[in-house]
Amino acid sequence: MTVYTLNLRVFWPLVICMLTAFLLLQHSLHWGPDPGSDGCPGWTLGLLSLMKFILAFGLCYFLIRYCSSETARTKRRAPEFSEAPARATTSRKELLDDYYDKQVRLSPHVLGHSKAHVAKLVTELVRAGRAEIPPESTLGLRGDFVQIGSAYEEHKVGRPDCFDILVPLRLPRGLKLEPSTCVGEKGSPPLCSLETPRKSEWTRRHKAFTEAFLSPNEAGSAFRLTPAPVMRWFYPTVQRCLSAVRYPFEQRCSLGLSLSEDRILLRLTPRSDYVCCHISMGVRLIPAVPLGDGLFLVAAARGSHQENLWTVYFPRQEQKLLSWLKGRVPPGSCHLKCLQIVKAVRDLSGQALDCHGGAEWRAVLSSYSLKTAWLRLLLSTPPEAWEERHLLDRIEDLLRGLRDSLQHRFLGHLFLGGDTGLLPDFLALPKSFKDTASFNLLSNFNPTSLDMVSARLAYSWTHLHRLIRLGCPQRDSLGRGVRCKHMDAE
Repeated sequence: MTVYTLNLRVFWPLVICMLTAFLLLQHSLHWGPDPGSDGCPGWTLGLLSLMKFILAFGLCYFLIRYCSSETARTKRRAPEFSEAPARATTSRKELLDDYYDKQVRLSPHVLGHSKAHVAKLVTELVRAGRAEIPPESTLGLRGDFVQIGSAYEEHKVGRPDCFDILVPLRLPRGLKLEPSTCVGEKGSPPLCSLETPRKSEWTRRHKAFTEAFLSPNEAGSAFRLTPAPVMRWFYPTVQRCLSAVRYPFEQRCSLGLSLSEDRILLRLTPRSDYVCCHISMGVRLIPAVPLGDGLFLVAAARGSHQENLWTVYFPRQEQKLLSWLKGRVPPGSCHLKCLQIVKAVRDLSGQALDCHGGAEWRAVLSSYSLKTAWLRLLLSTPPEAWEERHLLDRIEDLLRGLRDSLQHRFLGHLFLGGDTGLLPDFLALPKSFKDTASFNLLSNFNPTSLDMVSARLAYSWTHLHRLIRLGCPQRDSLGRGVRCKHMDAE
């Protein structure tokens, strides 16, 4: 059934026109002399008809003025409100594409220049550390570094201003430290300790290193290498290396070094436009003990008994897996774009939460948790499903998988006790880590927080138009790519 509504812009002009026509008709019928009782024409009636005509003319004049002013106001408002109907009629796919191009996607040029500048500085830094041949009873830098994190995996969002670098250490010659897995509580990560027998010949001959870096374990049968003394050695060592290479770099940027918990932060503030758009960058230098097969041990998270243990990083395995997946999906696939949009939606939705809720929201939906769920979806989905036209379906699949994990309170680590049949055969893992109990990335969160995050995630996707409209303002030219003088020289 069709419902008709009254259009006042048409109704009132039509009524005024009809009244005007009626008055003119009445005036024409009474035109002419109307002799009164004394034989004189009815001037009173003629004057009244004239007043009616003037009133009708005034109504028409004000009507024309009103319509013309409304038209002008509508034209002036058109640039302001033209986007609202367009957004209302835009499909979600077009909305996401527009949001990705304007807010999420990083400029390959700016990101490339930033990574190149960081790589050049860190290369000189670790080379200076390696040049200082350490005595047999102390630690040293191995002379290389490993680039990790979203900036190097091509799914970073926001600004290309933060980079993570693993700096492998070289243990003293002759010291053999065996990793020992500590399972701990159910669902907790398999933390590791590095131990050597207490009565070994090496510890008796190198008492200075033993007293500075090693401490007895709980049973007292072995010495254990803990992260705290390693960090106390690593920070001044990096300071000395930075002093050795500072001069050629300070013509282009100022360098600063700070210690934040278990991370060394190297800050680069450009002095000129050598670094595009004058980006101030932070480089987290993470000391790592190599285990072989591309595995590294880094300091565990601060807090309780875990601060004396190490946790396992798999940077080489993740890089190999991402490279294999990149060659497996079709050209122009949307797999990286899918993860970037989900991370951006997470950041948008977290802006409306208070400090505590926002911290809990971001901790549960950490970048590593999102990447783990995304890799699981990539490995369990046919390659042709990641064509650009299926972007919306893959985002919904990823969000659905995250909500299922939150409701079941379990998101398994991809390498530590994960599904053995999910990973390709060429990824080699040591048997001690391949056979560990499954590591749940959500084990340290209470069910109330997980339920809140699950509900908020569904709300964010349903009200995506509102989140994007009310989110942070459109970023500046940094993220959309800016030409600088160095682009012409490349």
